Amino acid sequence: MSIWQVIVLAAVQGLAELLPVSSSAHVVIAEKLMGLDPPAPDMTLLLVMLHTGTMFAVIVYFWNRWRITYFRSAAAFKHSAVLVILASAITGLIGEVLIKLVERVAFSRQPDADVEQLFSHLELIAPALALAGVLILGAGIAESRYLRQNSITHEIGIKEAGLIGAVQAICLPFRGFSRSGATISTAPYLPHFSRGFPDRMRRISASL
Repeated sequence: MSIWQVIVLAAVQGLAELLPVSSSAHVVIAEKLMGLDPPAPDMTLLLVMLHTGTMFAVIVYFWNRWRITYFRSAAAFKHSAVLVILASAITGLIGEVLIKLVERVAFSRQPDADVEQLFSHLELIAPALALAGVLILGAGIAESRYLRQNSITHEIGIKEAGLIGAVQAICLPFRGFSRSGATISTAPYLPHFSRGFPDRMRRISASL
């Protein structure tokens, strides 16, 4: 792997990170196009480092908005922290179970295999990307209908945070199924959760 390949992959990750699409899936596709092996340990480490870089970029970009929203008072910080911790814990618990289940089903004859090996299967990534796109389009239509019927939004609560965590967890084993796109697009489909609606969903999702 050359330095130019790393630069190309970093550019792909950076361009895709702030969009509700799977940045890791796009990096994997770029790796395949360059003849690299996405499931290889060094490529997995590179993907983690690319995500770390864009994580710091996102923190810098959104910091002023987050400071005003989440750090304006001790009560606001406590409320946001509880929701983020809850959603992250649910993501971790459900995600770990799903990953182990996928590994057991997909690699039943390879006991030492892990879910990262699915990175080499673009035939799995492609439909996941397509499904995420359909979900986002449907959410846009539902959002327009919601905004025509409602003039106010409501704060996210415990139930909404739990939903965000669960949706994130479902996306974890499947490269191409964007976690941000899925969480942003979930509320319009569920009337009970639609009252929290998308702007605050985006802000919570970005902080997980």
